[in-house]
Amino acid sequence: MQLASAQEATGPMNSRDAYVLLEDGTRLDGCACAAKGHAVGEVVFTTGMSGYQESMSDPSFAGQLLTFTYPHIGNYGVSAQAMESQRVWARAAIMREACDREDAPGAERGWLSWLTDCGIPAITGVDTRALVRHIREAGSMRGGVFEASLAPAKAMELLQAEQPMSGRDLARVVTPDGVSELGDGEGPLIAVLDTGVKASIVRNLLDRGARVRLHPCTSSAGELLAGDPDAVLLANGPGDPAALQYVVETVRQLLGVKPVWGICLGHQMLCRALGLSTFKLPFGHRGANHPVKDLATGRVEITSQNHGFAVLGPGGEQRIEHDEPVRWETDFGAALLSHVNLYDRTVEGLQLLDVPGASVQYHPEAGPGPHDSTHLFDRFLTSIQAGQPPAGSSEAIQAGQPPAGSSEAKGVSGAQAR
Repeated sequence: MQLASAQEATGPMNSRDAYVLLEDGTRLDGCACAAKGHAVGEVVFTTGMSGYQESMSDPSFAGQLLTFTYPHIGNYGVSAQAMESQRVWARAAIMREACDREDAPGAERGWLSWLTDCGIPAITGVDTRALVRHIREAGSMRGGVFEASLAPAKAMELLQAEQPMSGRDLARVVTPDGVSELGDGEGPLIAVLDTGVKASIVRNLLDRGARVRLHPCTSSAGELLAGDPDAVLLANGPGDPAALQYVVETVRQLLGVKPVWGICLGHQMLCRALGLSTFKLPFGHRGANHPVKDLATGRVEITSQNHGFAVLGPGGEQRIEHDEPVRWETDFGAALLSHVNLYDRTVEGLQLLDVPGASVQYHPEAGPGPHDSTHLFDRFLTSIQAGQPPAGSSEAIQAGQPPAGSSEAKGVSGAQAR
């Protein structure tokens, strides 16, 4: 299927010499604007109006081609400060109108020049609205960015050779080779199971006086507990949580021994360690404008998200239809829903009631923003220092006390989801 193309790009990028091809045959033409060559992977989209460099360098985008819904990308250049890791992990950038400015305050390089230096293909002049609408209707799928000189039949062979995201372990690709420790002083020591942790998560912990020890995702429970950390953080990362059974087994050995807090992929791994199940979302949550409701306080926070999988509800449902802290009976005792996504009603956070642990599906560090949820880092560290469970919600949720009048307060609960 050939979708309508956007207008010709202006300036030097005015020849339609590249195209996007999806595995269902959908093609959109555009202009190559960064490194030469092609890229294949899962084609996804992000709704953030800024943070394009943070997104491209986020390890959670490993194996993916990133479509930007905001039309103008590159307006303020790039800088070392905006990096979320040591390299670019997204395989290509797909844009409506890209630019290569580096005259903004703090800019150290132009966006497209930087992508070229990093060896990352990119395409501009694409009708990204049509592409995103198609992904929303058909779901995220494999695709590629190709030079126009490459025959579509050959391009289709290349993208079909790419392993689908379901069942894929990409944590081993992005994890560090060895253990490293950051921070000093007498602050709490946080052992991080690094499945692709963002630099801004580490920075938020360090800024609050914590010490951080980063461990490869293949580390054993014994290795994580070496040095007697005050808590364990399960990090964000790419791929399918169902493919990380070796990590899940490690987490099961940590629960009840140390407080455990999970973010994004870490939330999914914690839930799977509890005996819960995950599923693949049709097109995922990626962007900086996702409303999430704290079920204890009633407060709605605008959050940054980047995930393609989610946790099933207590009865195996994908959607939580009511704003109530439903309950799971897990392999490690009771767990309470603490947060829900107001876009599609998916699970956004859990609080464990019988062992110290909690998780959130979204990114409280939110580089470059919004910052509605950074208070969770304060609550996490405060709870550790006070010898309480790590916070996933308010004090009422921490204590296992649902809001008055909710069905949970009336004793309504669901069966364990497998």
